[in-house]
Amino acid sequence: MAFRRGRREREAVAQPFPDAWRARLAVRWATWSALDATERATVEDLTKRFLARVRFEPSQGFAVTDEMRVLVAAQASYLVMGMDDPTLDLYSRLTSVILHPRTVVVRGTHSVGRHLETDSPQALAGQAHHRGPVVLAWSTVAYEARHPERGQNVVLHEFAHQLDMFDGMIDGTPPIADRELRERWVRVCTAEYRRVRRGDESVLRGYAATDTGEFFAVATETFFSVPERLEEASPELYDVLREVFGQDPAARARRRTD
Repeated sequence: MAFRRGRREREAVAQPFPDAWRARLAVRWATWSALDATERATVEDLTKRFLARVRFEPSQGFAVTDEMRVLVAAQASYLVMGMDDPTLDLYSRLTSVILHPRTVVVRGTHSVGRHLETDSPQALAGQAHHRGPVVLAWSTVAYEARHPERGQNVVLHEFAHQLDMFDGMIDGTPPIADRELRERWVRVCTAEYRRVRRGDESVLRGYAATDTGEFFAVATETFFSVPERLEEASPELYDVLREVFGQDPAARARRRTD
């Protein structure tokens, strides 16, 4: 099984990235135009590998198209492209991506951040499972990919959870090999998480106060979606995220506007 999967991935990576996929990313994903040629090539290679490895499953009779698969895979690949993971081992525990046409309404008590809970129906746009699937609402995926200025991105959010779950724990810490960086990560994120829990002013949305896992996921989507705002409001948090992800999206955004 592993041999067949490896061969399938090698064959997929050897194929050229389809022009049609590239054209759809240019239309559907605002970040694509900000990437330089090297970054795009990296995302393309990782996207091909992702699609060869991860199956996409429709829900409620929904028809999943290549465009949908590519948009999800490209953003998941973008998230880790600077983390020295050329074979996507960080997603090795992911079984599949389940796409719903729109948000799913769930009932029951759930957190809304900052010590608050509600039993009102909640529209669920995404959910990640350890050693299981990532569930996404296509309507939200499509909208947020085009509008990073909102500071939210369900694909980045849920795949940040996948990184957090890599070691089997959901504690808001992704895989960090360097000991000093890991210690700084814990120190900076603990301080920022406490500020969010207190209700201090923050560029992070209130859902970050739910727990440390949600803090990391919200910080991740904020870092990639509105990096300049995060860098200005929380420079220490921005800097440690920059080192962990091996990317500087604020510098990329400034380069785009120069």
